[in-house]
Amino acid sequence: MSEFIASSEFESFKKNNDDLAQVDLIYKKSINFYDGDLSEALLALTFTCLPFDHIKARFLFGSKINIPLPSPPKIIFKQKVTNLPSRLFFDTPNTDFGDKDKLAHFFGNAFLRYNFGFFNLSKFMGIFVENVEEGLFIEGGYSFRDIIANHLGELFAESLKCNKDILPSDILKIYQLLFIRIKL
Repeated sequence: MSEFIASSEFESFKKNNDDLAQVDLIYKKSINFYDGDLSEALLALTFTCLPFDHIKARFLFGSKINIPLPSPPKIIFKQKVTNLPSRLFFDTPNTDFGDKDKLAHFFGNAFLRYNFGFFNLSKFMGIFVENVEEGLFIEGGYSFRDIIANHLGELFAESLKCNKDILPSDILKIYQLLFIRIKL
């Protein structure tokens, strides 16, 4: 999947399609690659969409360590990160990085909810990760936008259980609804 995101085929698609359409294409390719196995596809997308190949963490007595994350070879990794969709929401930061990290949150929580729906493991893990990020990681911290991406991933998983044809963009678009204010 990383090779696909890094490919010229995907770059060509990016030129004529918005970021949500790009997310849908990545999702469809993953489903196809895993022969329709939603669980495998969601798990693969969790790691494929990680825009980091390591985490810098605080360790004993103020020391720092780099924890490697699963990633493809450097050249593919760099191109994948460049090509990852970044403009997912109306309030995406206006930087090159944008919301690239939100996809791993979205698909990771979708995977957890899809496979462990009897216990709200996805909600627990999402909040746990944010708190660990705040306390241990040198870069990053607690993000309410990450928590929202987590919740949207959970909703995507629940929706998949009822409708296998639903796409990530159908759920990611809901983010805008969270900020509608109705004045009476």
